[in-house]
Amino acid sequence: MRTSTNGARLQVSPEVGTWLARRSSKAGDWTAEDLVEAKRGTTVSVVIPARDEEATVGAIVTAIREELQEHHRLVDEILVVDSHSADATAEVAAAAGARVAAQDAVFPALEGLQGKGEALWKGVAATTGDLVVFVDGDLYDFTTSYVTGLLGPLLTDPSVAYVKGFYHRPLNGAAGSEPEGGGRVTELVARPLLNMFWPELSGFVQPLAGEYAGRREVLESIPFVVNYGVEIGHLIDLVELRGLDALAQVDLGHRVHRHQSTQALGRMSGQIMQTLFDRLERYDRLVTAIPPATILAQFQRGASADGVERELVLTDLTSRQRPPLAGLPVTLRPENERTLQDTA
Repeated sequence: MRTSTNGARLQVSPEVGTWLARRSSKAGDWTAEDLVEAKRGTTVSVVIPARDEEATVGAIVTAIREELQEHHRLVDEILVVDSHSADATAEVAAAAGARVAAQDAVFPALEGLQGKGEALWKGVAATTGDLVVFVDGDLYDFTTSYVTGLLGPLLTDPSVAYVKGFYHRPLNGAAGSEPEGGGRVTELVARPLLNMFWPELSGFVQPLAGEYAGRREVLESIPFVVNYGVEIGHLIDLVELRGLDALAQVDLGHRVHRHQSTQALGRMSGQIMQTLFDRLERYDRLVTAIPPATILAQFQRGASADGVERELVLTDLTSRQRPPLAGLPVTLRPENERTLQDTA
């Protein structure tokens, strides 16, 4: 990676600079054949959280099943966690060859919570692989190199515990395509805050990326924020508990997915900020006399008898968390069937 400082004499810390050189790689550094040879009895689960993704989830599952499960025998299990979809996501995923779990059917004795992090936590609980790979269900240009790239460091270096993906993210809109316009929440919210409070994580190109992988014992040792704060929570918890050198990142190339509205990104940003402030308090990095408020006020256009006016919309950003799976009572943990509702 090159470093540009806009003419100023700046540099990252020696720790981050060394980490970037040692722990950054490319998906093309490994082939599926290489990884099958390195696997040596290690089992691999792929978890795909999906909500209303009938247009894309089938192709993702099919590619993983045909190339990495049936042809190369690299992936042992494909699970789609259906997160309250109103479309045919579950049916399409099952027809493509995945096991499908209704989100609330995993740990049915627990109150069901809403959010991406909830789906990921349930996905770990409902699978058995030694390594767990997470792939978002809304990708339009998915290739199996996403999975092999994330598995590469884990299968070839036992000191790596968790691997994050990064990629080029274009922003496509009515005015055309901006090659690096995606990842707006990363650049406007997550990266500045991490640089301020956890500069050791400043080397991650995409700290909020939805494609990442980890060892089961590592994933089961950390809490999962149930909403969009889950990814930043993972990185902070793991660098605090395991150290920076246990983390790695892999260039996965290119990513095109469905973009959210500006207001939706505002809510996501609020959840991420709430999570980061929770971690600041948890790890004694910042003490505040008054905790951050959790209600986000936004305005949207609304029609009235007198014309167009602004409607006030309130969202509760409270970041509830699921505890580490390793600490759950045995009576709550799923058995071999993992309480799945298979829609096949």
